Amino acid sequence: MVKKILIALLCVIAQGAIAQKGTISPYSYFGIGDQRDNGTVENQMMGGLSLYADSIHINLTNPAAYSKLRLTTYTAGISHKEYRLKDFTQEQQTSITNLDYLSIGFPVAPKVGAGFGLMPYSSVGYSLRDITTNSNGAEVTNVFTGDGGVNRIYASIGFEPIKNLSLGVTASYNFGTLDYERIQSVEDVQFGTIDRRESKINGYDFNYSLNYTPTIKDKYTLFTSIVVNTQGNLVAKNIQTLGSFSLVSGNDIEVVDVNLDANNLRNTEIKVPTKATLGLGFGEDKKWFLGAEYSFQKFSDFENQFLGIQNVTYDDASSYAFGGYWVPDYRSLSGYFKRVTYRAGLRYDMSGMTVNGKEINDFGITFGLGMPLGNSFSNLNLGFELGRRGTTDANLVEESYLKINVGLSLNDKWFQKRKIN
Repeated sequence: MVKKILIALLCVIAQGAIAQKGTISPYSYFGIGDQRDNGTVENQMMGGLSLYADSIHINLTNPAAYSKLRLTTYTAGISHKEYRLKDFTQEQQTSITNLDYLSIGFPVAPKVGAGFGLMPYSSVGYSLRDITTNSNGAEVTNVFTGDGGVNRIYASIGFEPIKNLSLGVTASYNFGTLDYERIQSVEDVQFGTIDRRESKINGYDFNYSLNYTPTIKDKYTLFTSIVVNTQGNLVAKNIQTLGSFSLVSGNDIEVVDVNLDANNLRNTEIKVPTKATLGLGFGEDKKWFLGAEYSFQKFSDFENQFLGIQNVTYDDASSYAFGGYWVPDYRSLSGYFKRVTYRAGLRYDMSGMTVNGKEINDFGITFGLGMPLGNSFSNLNLGFELGRRGTTDANLVEESYLKINVGLSLNDKWFQKRKIN
């Protein structure tokens, strides 16, 4: 009964997930916004590793892991992020809370599992002000704001055709709206100008994975993984309006629609390049695990013609992740904290995005706890991440953040045959 109430509550929360403001980062101004963490709390707290799989947890980033599921699992995660934004002259603190994922996974046959769910893919949310002086000595103020995001509905299946070898695929449908606005005003001029742009986005992508997990000396397991997220060719239907407004009342004076068809910008493709991840790990089942991953993405192929931002270039991206877990004694009856799973990791992301000639990289340290709920396999997962992104050089912003994650992983058994005595 408790599980049914929790699931119903999470479904109600999910209705607001599409409308949530997913970020307040100034770097969401570029690309299609901030690409969100798409792993569960359990994976995120091991530095974002995707290669580990077990029988009671969903792995959202590695579909081959579904072949290991032995119980139906409901999972959901929320996060709260505290930001400190700093440039060369000033500092600001702010925060944001989000629903990160809502998913279900279940075994459908021996060594075959499937799942589906909803999660954010990317988020836009920024407010920037730039003040310069024109040739007449008048102050010119540009205010840039953005909002919206791309969400994802996915379905996954994983199976084990050969002992210790698992294959999986995830098909995702991405959809959402991104809104951008630029307002310019000049000192002692009565009217300002407005440039509003909107992109309605949809499209598919596929994520393939292969896991090979042989047992060594009947005690240890070697984890190897290859994950390939194919290029997402998103289609954007664009609208742009230009006009003027009164600086006194704030009302629009004259706004006209731009003829985007003339420049072939009404419907455009947003190319998100293929990303490949290689993973290697080692561990003892239900006791400990250590792993590492390397990811590569030819982000120099990224393209979003409609925005036409001038001060950014895209290069090939790569990332490194290290992490693991430790369980003192999962069978312990005398001490609760002996059954707790302790996780930790670190990651370094070279985003491939260069703004004002400076590379925008992201470094994070993660740690967390997986706490059993009662005598079941269900657990409550808490996670923490300390990170830093960007730089104060070249008139840019450095983000320091503390991220707090809370995730639920609830287990049940489906397809049981009922017996009547």
